[in-house]
Amino acid sequence: MLRFDNITKTFGANTAVKAASFVVDKPMMIGIIGRSGAGKSTLLRILNKLTDSTSGEITFDGLSVTDLRGAAKRNWQSQCAMIFQQFNLVPRMDVVSNVLHGTLNRRSTMSTMFNLYPDEDIHSAIDILERLGIAEHAPKRAEALSGGQQQRVAIARALMQDPRIILADEPIASLDPMNAQVVMQSLRDIHEQDNRMVIANLHTLDTARRYCDRVIGMRDGKIVFDGTPEQLTTGAARDIYGADASFSEATTSTQIETTEPGNKLLADIAAH
Repeated sequence: MLRFDNITKTFGANTAVKAASFVVDKPMMIGIIGRSGAGKSTLLRILNKLTDSTSGEITFDGLSVTDLRGAAKRNWQSQCAMIFQQFNLVPRMDVVSNVLHGTLNRRSTMSTMFNLYPDEDIHSAIDILERLGIAEHAPKRAEALSGGQQQRVAIARALMQDPRIILADEPIASLDPMNAQVVMQSLRDIHEQDNRMVIANLHTLDTARRYCDRVIGMRDGKIVFDGTPEQLTTGAARDIYGADASFSEATTSTQIETTEPGNKLLADIAAH
């Protein structure tokens, strides 16, 4: 279904991705983990055609993604939706209009200029917001929402594209643990209910284990781990992060814990 063959990306003398190869033969939820600078974001940007690889090939159902240009490239980007860490919403625009921006690839220039949307698309946008639990915020400005709510708006915008693949680049890095779990569960539900492939860059090991079917670990641009969540042992994590025996998974945890009955929730976000 999706195949990476020796994908490499260089920026001058620096190599961000080194001969990355893997195959995904069915829709699943995949987590890509590794420390900052490991090449995770570059890998997703290459797949979405936001940047071109230096060498290698990506194919999806027999289509050579690496060769796409112009209208064919834009069509692929509509099928391979991207969700970003910082949401990339229009802050002063209402929520439902932000979601409707997911239809821009199939609308005319005139309708885009005057924000003219078919009733069918408006109803679809509200239905998606309802599915994500934020329909009551549809008329509000995006900037009035919390970070977790804004990220769900970004997910809704991606779903408006009706993509075959959803890419999420550090979707929970700027969220508190409670909102992080809501966003990750939303992505998991989309995979299970829609049978869509979801690929998410993550910093946290417990998140990868809890929500993903498969985990790919990157270090210095190379894929150094590819397996099930159960195979992601502490030893494997040390290798991925280039850490010694002092490495503690607590530094990459979003788990919510209570220390005493009635105490407030305590949580830590990954430091890596």
